[in-house]
Amino acid sequence: MLGIAALPLGIELRFLDPAPNGCASAVGEQIVGAYDDPEVIGRFCEGLDVVTYEFENVSAAALEQIARHAFVWPPISILEVSQDRLSEKECMQSLGIGTAGFQRVDTEDDLDRALGEIGLPAVLKTRRMGYDGKGQAVVRTVDEATAAFAELGRGGLILESLVPFDRELSIIAVRSMTGEFRAYPLVQNTHRAGILRTSIAPAPDIDSGLQAEAESISKRIADKYGHVGVLTVELFDVGGKLLVNELAPRVHNSGHWSIEGAVTSQFENHVRAVAGLPLGSTRVEGEWTMANLIGGVPPAETLLGIAGAQLHLYGKSERPGRKLGHVTVRTDRPGGPATAQEICGLADAHAL
Repeated sequence: MLGIAALPLGIELRFLDPAPNGCASAVGEQIVGAYDDPEVIGRFCEGLDVVTYEFENVSAAALEQIARHAFVWPPISILEVSQDRLSEKECMQSLGIGTAGFQRVDTEDDLDRALGEIGLPAVLKTRRMGYDGKGQAVVRTVDEATAAFAELGRGGLILESLVPFDRELSIIAVRSMTGEFRAYPLVQNTHRAGILRTSIAPAPDIDSGLQAEAESISKRIADKYGHVGVLTVELFDVGGKLLVNELAPRVHNSGHWSIEGAVTSQFENHVRAVAGLPLGSTRVEGEWTMANLIGGVPPAETLLGIAGAQLHLYGKSERPGRKLGHVTVRTDRPGGPATAQEICGLADAHAL
């Protein structure tokens, strides 16, 4: 989707992906190889001006090598923070931004102390390499915490208080090389088994104060690191108070609706930012629901037979828990809410 956004701007593309025939190869040259292979990285960098990334589990050391040949945006420093849940929380703490209570857990003694500080129920998580609900466990008793500690690797963990949130939100913003900052309206998200299922944009019942608070949180983080590109902050809404859950220094699944729903999509704005181009408007036209297609896909003719449905398939093979595409529909028109409900029902019926 980044590539599709870049092509009309006259930008030539090259992608690094360890999987042969990666879906991005449809819109640009693909180098096949490991993200941390120096020889592969050398071939990848040849002739490049700017390099960006679209998920967090890439090697910061490899990006340091790449940075000797091309500009790397967003900055490696914010990637490193986002790769470690403890560093993430400590960063928020340093900026005076609220989060769940947390404690480092490297030993069994740490776990005992953390349980005493945080209390139960809580969430025990790996500090690194976790996404879509992986690498974490909700624990409600000491025995469950002990078992989760062993299952998650006996160290390199963080214990967080279980937040009794009213809803999950995200703020997607973009910052340019000159410090220009724009944000999209808050988005309301629904997860199941740790995987995003649906997003509603703009989130319902958001007053200007909550939007302003979310934008302030995002801007403080972006300014601290000299961020360039899209920055997503996942939030908990707890009685009208926002707590940061996670950072994503990249385009984000909860912003896929912006392809149809915003004047300038998150993908185009990310490309504009890292290429040094002026940012586009983040204004939203109407109200939108996005449903992820996870593990399996309903027949395209069924989805496209629903009035107003916009289908995006990623060219990936079916696999349980894998995001294979998404469907977006505008809901502020007659029949829109019922249409969104029908699409979400179809997505759920085919989910694996």
